Amino acid sequence: MLLEIVAILVSLSLLMFFAYRGYPVIVFAPIFTLLAVALSGLALLPSYTETFMSNAANYIKAFFPVFLLGAIFGKVMELNGAAGSIAQTIVKGLGAKRAVLSIVLACAILTYGGVSLFVVAFAVYPFAAALFREANIPKRLIPGTIALGAFTFTMDALPGTPQIQNIIPTNYFGTDAYAAPLVGIVGAFLIFLGGMLWLEKRRNQAAIAGEGYGDNHKNEPEAKETEKYPPIALAILPLLLVLLTNFLLSRGFIAVDSWYDPAMLNEKFKIENVKTVASSWALIIALLVGVISALAINVKTVHSKLAAGLTTAAMGALLAIFNTASEVGFGNVVKTLPGFQSIQGWILGASDHPLVSEALAVNVLSGMTGSASGGLSIALEVMGKQYVELANAANISPELLHRIASMASGGMDTLPHNGAVITLLAITGLTHRQSYKDIFVITVLKTVTVFLLAFVVSIF
Repeated sequence: MLLEIVAILVSLSLLMFFAYRGYPVIVFAPIFTLLAVALSGLALLPSYTETFMSNAANYIKAFFPVFLLGAIFGKVMELNGAAGSIAQTIVKGLGAKRAVLSIVLACAILTYGGVSLFVVAFAVYPFAAALFREANIPKRLIPGTIALGAFTFTMDALPGTPQIQNIIPTNYFGTDAYAAPLVGIVGAFLIFLGGMLWLEKRRNQAAIAGEGYGDNHKNEPEAKETEKYPPIALAILPLLLVLLTNFLLSRGFIAVDSWYDPAMLNEKFKIENVKTVASSWALIIALLVGVISALAINVKTVHSKLAAGLTTAAMGALLAIFNTASEVGFGNVVKTLPGFQSIQGWILGASDHPLVSEALAVNVLSGMTGSASGGLSIALEVMGKQYVELANAANISPELLHRIASMASGGMDTLPHNGAVITLLAITGLTHRQSYKDIFVITVLKTVTVFLLAFVVSIF
């Protein structure tokens, strides 16, 4: 049994290492999957074609429309100037004295409105650089500031966020994007407050030490003072439409789960419980409404760049979902291996409470894979049914399972090998040595908050 456990740990460690080194997960996930299978003494080709590929394909089927439309929506919001307009309005409104808060809020509003994390980083960075320079705040604090606004509470804590980390649990627990709203709001507030206190402390320390913005930085953005942006009322409209449409289709009077006859769905499409797909349907329509409204804001400006923009968005969506699907395939093969039973027993036995155990599993896997959506998907694919059974036995709502799992995915996922972290540092022209400390503290804060909520909820 020891060899079978080592097979899984070695394969997972190698996958994490190669992802950290920048090698494509699409290529190396199946390689290390087959390594684990070989070391466990099982059949290679059936494990690859029937387990790995089947589960990867199922994940793509379930979530590709959300990935694609989310990427398109974010790109159009960038091309039409709406993202820039929102960032500029907040920055000008709060001013240099509240530079950190301005950038956090700009990122938060865009992320909660459905704009992808990567687009948010690109859109906000020029304003962050200009504002931090004006306020004489070290540039090295920009990545941590953007991370707090875009990679934490608006990504998976606030109820209704259209980010994929908040949608994945709906397929496993039959919930919607607004699951456990009170827990999500409390968690979001704690993360926001703790993150702001840390960043302001770091800003004050730098000011006392006489450290300013700094010189000779890489990737300094060009000033965007002369760029024309749409009025803020128009710029914010697509975000509001996405949120409103998603709410109405999820919990409103036109909820999408009541559109079709359950018997017909079961007979013709093998959908036994419409709630497991309703949240994805709602978000697909909401993002489509957002894309159309974003295009309508500034048709002339977007038209000339639309073809290239759609190509970029589509390629980004394909890369993102195939990376995640490969990790899901890896996880589903691993759960069939003999050594996994021992690992699963350790995770489930780490706590008597399913919420704490679930938070641990999602956190560990997200940290190892360097992906919130990847770790979340693996954990729920492998142990989702067990958590539902444990929760039912303990009279715990599936909504709490959803919210804790979603928030846990955004905990240790932002370790140094995380793709979003690497991209953010590349955008800002900074290194891990210069800026990762702040991202790591926010990562730890997020993780502690999730476990705190899980423990508190478990008591009551």
